Amino acid sequence: MTPTFTLKSNELGGQLNHEQYSNGMGFTGQNRSPQLYWENAPKDTKAFALTMYDLDAPTGSGFWHWVAFNIPSNVNELLSDAGDPAKNLIPGNVIQSNTDMGTPGYAGAAPPEGPAHRYLITVYALAQEIELDQNATPAYVGFNLHYATLAKASLLVYGQKH
Repeated sequence: MTPTFTLKSNELGGQLNHEQYSNGMGFTGQNRSPQLYWENAPKDTKAFALTMYDLDAPTGSGFWHWVAFNIPSNVNELLSDAGDPAKNLIPGNVIQSNTDMGTPGYAGAAPPEGPAHRYLITVYALAQEIELDQNATPAYVGFNLHYATLAKASLLVYGQKH
């Protein structure tokens, strides 16, 4: 039996930590992307991509908190705070495109008052690199990922305003 492509984190359980929340919009988090790692990618993987999406954002279309693609195929972990493009914590020529905040890199969670929000973090094993730049919208990156994906693995974590 072939092992399942799996996404894991040493930092996350079922809830976002203080570090992953925004440092603004009424939050005092650290705006740090979580540590993530994956196992058992398909052998034909040429690159990876990673997204973090708030399924419950009050926008009518969710909210993209992180979009990174063209992660080299020999990389299987992103360190905590790798979502800060200025820190160069991801090896290779990874592109962190604009989030729904209109800026590249990780945008910390900032759910409004009310029920917990679901944050879907997904790693994609890709058959080829994606030929887009940092200015690509998250939806357009997702469209391109759809056609290049060999396999994907996700974590679902929750976050809410306290």
